[in-house]
Amino acid sequence: MVLLEKYEALKNYFKELGSVAIAFSSGVDSTFLLFTAHEALGDNVIAVTASSCSFPKRELNEAKDYCKSIGVRHFIVESEELEIEGFSHNPPNRCYLCKHELFTKIFDLAKKEGIAYVAEGSNLDDNGDYRPGLQAVKELGAKSPLREVGFTKQEIRELSAHFGLPTANKQSFACLSSRFPYGETITEKKLGMVDKAEQLLLDMGFNQFRVRIHGENVARIELQPKDFERMLDEELRLRIYDTFKDYGFAYVALDLRGYRTGSMNETLNI
Repeated sequence: MVLLEKYEALKNYFKELGSVAIAFSSGVDSTFLLFTAHEALGDNVIAVTASSCSFPKRELNEAKDYCKSIGVRHFIVESEELEIEGFSHNPPNRCYLCKHELFTKIFDLAKKEGIAYVAEGSNLDDNGDYRPGLQAVKELGAKSPLREVGFTKQEIRELSAHFGLPTANKQSFACLSSRFPYGETITEKKLGMVDKAEQLLLDMGFNQFRVRIHGENVARIELQPKDFERMLDEELRLRIYDTFKDYGFAYVALDLRGYRTGSMNETLNI
C-alpha cells in the first residue's frame, strides 16, 4: 500500500468512528493523528492534552498553538503523575499508572462532550519495546489507529512533510519521567533539572537526544553519534557543563553508545 493510500485508509478509519478525542502531546505521531482525524471528521474531533510537571511547557504551548491553527477544540486536563500512588517510586510499570489515570480522565471528558471514541498515537515501531502504558490504553478501550492501520514512524514523518505539518522533523519526545532509572524517586525538583538541561541542548541546536538523571546530581547525555564531535568543542562543552552545574548537577557525562529510546529499559529482566 503506497503512503497516500494508507493515509486514506486512516481517514476512513476515523470516518467509521464518527467522533473521536485525540490524546494530543504535540509530538510527531499525535500531530499527524490529529491532522488526519480533523481532515476526516471536522468538528467531531477534539484534542486533549495533559498538563503536568513531567510535560515541558514548550510542548504544551506547541499543542495549544497547533490546535488553534487548524481550528480544533482543545482541552487541557491536569494529570499530576506525582500524586498517583506509587508513581514517584518509579516502578517498572510507571507508565501504566500514568496512562491509566490520564486516559480515564480523557474518557470522562469525551463522554461529557458527546464524543464516542478516544484514540492515541502509538505506531508500529512502539511494538518492539517495553511499553506498559499501552496495556492501560488497551484495557480502557482506547483506539490506536496508527498501529491498527500499520504506520511506522518513518511513514508518519514522510506524510507529515507531504502535508506541511510543523512536526515532520521534530525530535522524538517522551515524558520527562522516562529520564530516571527504575526505582529512583521522581521529584518535581529533579524533573525541573532535566527539563532545563534538555531545553539548553535544544537552544544550542541539538535535535535528537536525552538527558538522563542518576541519583541526585548526575546527568548522562545521550546524543546521536554524529553530534559527538560537536560536543567535544571546548567552549561548547564547558558552557554545557557550567550551565548544568547551575541547574543542580554535580557531574555531567556523555553516553558513548549514544541516543536511543528506552535506554532505561536495558536493565529490566522482562
